[in-house]
Amino acid sequence: MSSDVTSDTHGSAVPEAATHQASDKMSRESVTVIVTLLVATFVVILNETIMNVALQRLMTDLNVDAPTVQWLSTGFMLTMAVVIPATGFILQRLTTRAAFLLAMGLFSGGTLLAALAPGFGVLLLARIVQASGTAIMLPLLMTTILTLVPLTRRGAVMGNVTIAISVAPALGPTVSGVILDHFSWRFMFVFVLPVALLATAIGAKFLTNVGERGNVKLDFISVVLTVPAFGGLVYGLSQIGGHGATALPIAALVIGVLCMVMFVFRQLKLQRSDAPLLDLRAFNFRMFTVSVLLMVVAMMALFGGVILLPLYLQNVLHLQPMETGLALLPGGLAMGLLGPVVGRLFDRIGPLPLTVTGSVLLVLTLWQFSMLTASSPLLWVIVLYAVLSLGLALLFTPAFTTGLNPLPPHLYSHGSAIMSTLQQVAGAAGTALLVSIFAVVSAASGLVAGMQAAFLTATFIAVIAVVLSAMMRKTPGAAGH
Repeated sequence: MSSDVTSDTHGSAVPEAATHQASDKMSRESVTVIVTLLVATFVVILNETIMNVALQRLMTDLNVDAPTVQWLSTGFMLTMAVVIPATGFILQRLTTRAAFLLAMGLFSGGTLLAALAPGFGVLLLARIVQASGTAIMLPLLMTTILTLVPLTRRGAVMGNVTIAISVAPALGPTVSGVILDHFSWRFMFVFVLPVALLATAIGAKFLTNVGERGNVKLDFISVVLTVPAFGGLVYGLSQIGGHGATALPIAALVIGVLCMVMFVFRQLKLQRSDAPLLDLRAFNFRMFTVSVLLMVVAMMALFGGVILLPLYLQNVLHLQPMETGLALLPGGLAMGLLGPVVGRLFDRIGPLPLTVTGSVLLVLTLWQFSMLTASSPLLWVIVLYAVLSLGLALLFTPAFTTGLNPLPPHLYSHGSAIMSTLQQVAGAAGTALLVSIFAVVSAASGLVAGMQAAFLTATFIAVIAVVLSAMMRKTPGAAGH
């Protein structure tokens, strides 16, 4: 998928530049490819958050304690962090169909294994297999959009991606809450499996290959370094956030940082021979760098907030898990459904008005969250979260599109992989920082004070997003587009 070529319906190569210059309209085949990938991405991302509400039930049914059952979420996140950096290589070596079938095959196989799991060990293995497929899907979707969609329509199409990456996580806790009220935990996977298999079958029939394969060689040392580098960072940060700064998380964090430095130097060396696992030359493009930094800051504020808000709703306002999921649902739906609207606005007016508005809304809503008390009305919390979601919708679509637009085709897959990887690390970092502040202040002054301190910290982080948003500019496509 590395070169500036698309395929027509008969599989023959057609120069991409010629296709885009001829018309800004997308072919029916291109629309089919993108819709298929969007549906598949929605399914795999929905699965990412579907487990959160079920952990308490699983502790009882599988007879495991809280730190053990938490590995069903931690293991999933670690696998994502380790596999995503390799997707740049995977998407260059495999055709679109092969990458899609690999991703959905792993995801469907993991889902089936989870539904049939006799105990915790097999269920954890199933989650790791699921995560391996999930890690490939989002970079595959982003790379395909960059290859197929004309520059003038990218914002609108990227807006549809927001539906998959925003609505799906928001629906996850609600869907799992409904299932657990009426069925065994196994049905969380039983209900997902037919949808995954249907998406796989549709993709196998209708998906055409986009671009052509590169001949990049896999660097074994880089692959080995990704495990302690990205895995160590995400594990260390997530454990510090959940359990405090004990010896093991700190050791994992130190090893992760050291291995990350080695990984970066290794990629810089391999770039001389055009054979890096993750091509860091994407950072040579200023708007890519600014957009990535903006997304990292926004993800830190978002992930920490999304973790803290359910704690507030359940521990301070005393809502049940099902009620908590329903309270957060309007915000998630708003973010996803506004995505296509924001995308069309981006195509007309560029990123600056959208990102500045979004980041200001982010600061204002997080500041209001820092003023919540034990007597705050639930409706006000729901409204605030919906406005926060609006702000994030105004940030994410322009940041994705502005960052990836200027990249040349051979960096599409690497740019998508870099963004996806840093989202995982930023989410873990935001969670670690804000949950640690919450825990320390709560122990001294109570839950409400801890919540207020953590949200106030998120507000200060979001101010950085305002500065970065003001630096956003509309970017032309790479030469030849």
